[in-house]
Amino acid sequence: MRQTLATLFVLSALTVAVPSTAAAQAAMSHAQTQDLVIAAGEGLVKRAPDQAFVTVAAEARSRQPREAQAQNAKVASAIRERLSVFNLPADALRTLSVDMQPEFDWANGKQTLRGYLASNVIEVRLDDVARVGEVVDAVIGAGATRVTNVRFTLKDMAGAEQEALKRASAAALARARAMAEGVGRSVDRVVRLDETGRDAIGPQPVMMRAMAAPAAADMPTTPVTAGEVEVRVSVTLHASLK
Repeated sequence: MRQTLATLFVLSALTVAVPSTAAAQAAMSHAQTQDLVIAAGEGLVKRAPDQAFVTVAAEARSRQPREAQAQNAKVASAIRERLSVFNLPADALRTLSVDMQPEFDWANGKQTLRGYLASNVIEVRLDDVARVGEVVDAVIGAGATRVTNVRFTLKDMAGAEQEALKRASAAALARARAMAEGVGRSVDRVVRLDETGRDAIGPQPVMMRAMAAPAAADMPTTPVTAGEVEVRVSVTLHASLK
């Protein structure tokens, strides 16, 4: 008797569930067959950069690895000491790599050890982009052998991206409405909105190689132009028609 009642309960539950499933399928079928307009939109935000990153390398060569490392450490310390005059926060300096590599010469198909190259690469963050040129001159004067990159960006990159998203969405909706009006219809509601692309483009990186001799005190500051940071976002909008 208990098994019969349990069986009846299960069958009753399945019977109740069928209308609900059928309704969901009908709603899905309606959504798939309704008239839609699909439009793309792009949002572009341009802002002056308020932050810069300068990548600096100190290098030293010697026949002996310990001597190369000692010379490199001396130059790296001099660079950090020179940067202290800019009163940068403690987290503004970051070591990217410390490396030691053997160097070889090839002659008559034979490999000969020439010596060792020790390098120390650091990244300097500047919240005052107007001082980038001063920093470049300072690290070169302290013995940096390479300034490999100067990159400009925004402190509030997320805010710029959100503004670009708003503009892209508004542009996509305007296009959807224009498309609908062109065929005598109008947009009912947005049923789907996807972000399809995002790109933040800063000014082209500044590549330069330091000269062996430090800059003279009366030489002008290296000019560095920040330009603008461009944040570009694209979206695709699906809207139903009425």
